[in-house]
Amino acid sequence: MPESDDIRLLKQYADENSEAAFAELVARYVNLVYSAALRSTGNAHAAEEITQAVFIILARKAKSFGGKALLSGWLYQTARLTAANYLRGEIRRQNREQEAYMQSILNEPESGAWRQISPLLDDAMGRLGEKDRNAIVLRFFENKNLSEVGLALGASEDAAKMRVNRGLEKLRKFFTKRGVALSGTVIAGAVSANSVQAAPVALAKTISAVAITKGAAAGGSTLALVKGALKIMAWTKMKTAVVAGTAVILTAGTTTPIVVHLVHQHLAAASIFSSTKELNDSDNARFTRLTSTTPAQVAQAFFDACAREDWTEAGKYWPPGFLKQDPTFLNTITNIYGGLEIVSLGKPFKGRISLASLPADERKRLEAQGVRGGFEYPGVYVPYEIRLKDGTVKKWQLAIRCDNAESHWYWDGGL
Repeated sequence: MPESDDIRLLKQYADENSEAAFAELVARYVNLVYSAALRSTGNAHAAEEITQAVFIILARKAKSFGGKALLSGWLYQTARLTAANYLRGEIRRQNREQEAYMQSILNEPESGAWRQISPLLDDAMGRLGEKDRNAIVLRFFENKNLSEVGLALGASEDAAKMRVNRGLEKLRKFFTKRGVALSGTVIAGAVSANSVQAAPVALAKTISAVAITKGAAAGGSTLALVKGALKIMAWTKMKTAVVAGTAVILTAGTTTPIVVHLVHQHLAAASIFSSTKELNDSDNARFTRLTSTTPAQVAQAFFDACAREDWTEAGKYWPPGFLKQDPTFLNTITNIYGGLEIVSLGKPFKGRISLASLPADERKRLEAQGVRGGFEYPGVYVPYEIRLKDGTVKKWQLAIRCDNAESHWYWDGGL
């Protein structure tokens, strides 16, 4: 069914309150949304509730939905964000259980391509740009041919093929960095065969009945998911002058965003900076008044916790909900940084990031937002040299920041 028909049905619902039109959209995409939610949460009941919340959001936004937007891509991204919102709530209530779950996953033997990439897939998809993500959703989640992908994206078949291949290559690199080395062909086959599974038979009917009322008949927990997801979606639309790849995490109960700057690991430590300035006694005194500790003390405490493999203590420095948003992160940290030895910690410094040092696509994106030359990183860098348990010596700089409502130090990159 052409994507233009999606917009026609959505407009029919918006203009005429057509239950039949909305029910058709639910039937068409409920499996896509449910599968993304189930993959993120591993909980069938939660996946059903998230799916219901996503379609309530669609119903509420029907009148303002842009005609140029790809509905399947929008629904997938909304499902991913809503699931992330759900998981952030869960980590506050079940932190110890989540740590035990992550440890059990760490100890489980992996078998099969899908088993390896499934826990990573939605995080990887979240790192793609909208056009690349839409292309992957169309090609491998909906199993459309390249001609259909091109038609949906308003591009030629050749252009669609290039877009799909580019997105697939980005996924491959993402998985490889996390220890899952598979070819693009294997990844494509695994996603195509497994990414969408049938939702419970009665779910589409239940969703249609609740969503067309825009949530009036929904339970309190579902409405809380809707509210939280809408808040996250609003923040993700904000343009911030930071390096592409930044993730916005909302602190529970507040609309204050913590912007997590992902330091570019592929760049040499000094090459990203156009200027640096070591913190002086006055700077450290100011941080002590604000947070009761200095950046150097934060770095020492963080690495000491990693050395002891005390992940509860180290977890105090993760941004709220971070482990739920990226469920594979604890595995990576445990495997690589557990039992490390601190060789040395350098003097903390502030740094100005040079646009010239960034990849061309990121530089152009920032320049389009009015950034010229570079920008000041709002946190602090702490140079470090550590010896990992495999004997490897790593030198880089830990990025930490405390510019949030509670003036708490959070890790912000550099591992």
